[in-house]
Amino acid sequence: MKYISEVISVIRDIVRNIIFQFAKKLNKITDGNVTPNSVTYTSLFFHIPIAVLIGLEYNVLGAVLLIVFGLFDSLDGALARIQKKANDKGMLLDASTDRMKEVLLYSGAAYALINSGDPNYAVWAVGACGASLLVSYIKAKGETAIAGKKLSANEINKVFNDGIMRFEIRMAVLIIGLFTDQLKYAVVFIAITSTFTAIGRLITITRRL
Repeated sequence: MKYISEVISVIRDIVRNIIFQFAKKLNKITDGNVTPNSVTYTSLFFHIPIAVLIGLEYNVLGAVLLIVFGLFDSLDGALARIQKKANDKGMLLDASTDRMKEVLLYSGAAYALINSGDPNYAVWAVGACGASLLVSYIKAKGETAIAGKKLSANEINKVFNDGIMRFEIRMAVLIIGLFTDQLKYAVVFIAITSTFTAIGRLITITRRL
């Protein structure tokens, strides 16, 4: 599990670097007129039709659009750093809209599973949504509880990013499920592994308090 997490971290860093370079060019071309918040809101808006496409079982198209607009999750942060606009308000907006996106996507998945003859798996979609939100909730509450404690960058990363099922990984699993037409197994996997991730984070954070 540790090896998998390390591989994922390396891939994530590579993708983020590519997006950062793209953000620099975009910022230069647009003369800084594309703001981080506008990217965040655009990404959230397009997750509405993506959820509808998933609900109507246009899985491949939904997956492609999810990849495109999912990359916006890193683009807004990159623009914020480039434009020196990174702040707590932006982080709050980004985290909040990410949770809204998950609710939209899992709602679409539940609707699709109900109408495709797998209504029992719709419960797993609800579970995946709940477990995913719990992972993020524990992180947020943990950050509040542990505020003021002097931790190194490595310790902070360990405490608040413990577990394999981070947001981007959950989205990757969902995308794979859509491409392979195995959405029901994707939501089951997300529900179970996100629950373990939430428990793991809770234990890790509790030990630091």
